[in-house]
Amino acid sequence: MKRMKPMRPMEPMEPMEAGAAWWPEELGQPASSGAQNETRYAFFPDHRRLAIQRGGEVSLYDTGEHRIGGVSQEGGGGGWPLAFSSQAGEVTLDQMERVG
Repeated sequence: MKRMKPMRPMEPMEPMEAGAAWWPEELGQPASSGAQNETRYAFFPDHRRLAIQRGGEVSLYDTGEHRIGGVSQEGGGGGWPLAFSSQAGEVTLDQMERVG
């Protein structure tokens, strides 16, 4: 029986491409972002803004004191409302002021 050759060391992985920003450039890089179904979100705490993209349209919301950490879609399916987790609990888009 032949002896097995030692495994070759793994090559370093290449970083993943983040893709083009879909939110307004002046917001910079989000602290958190994600997607669920056909909706994307990005949170910008320094600007107190939440960007939502759905169907190619981007909307901006004033998050006030909320620090967005995650998203869920109430009732499932592809529709609204979206609910976001923050340090103060769950917050929905209709609890935030649309600013753009």
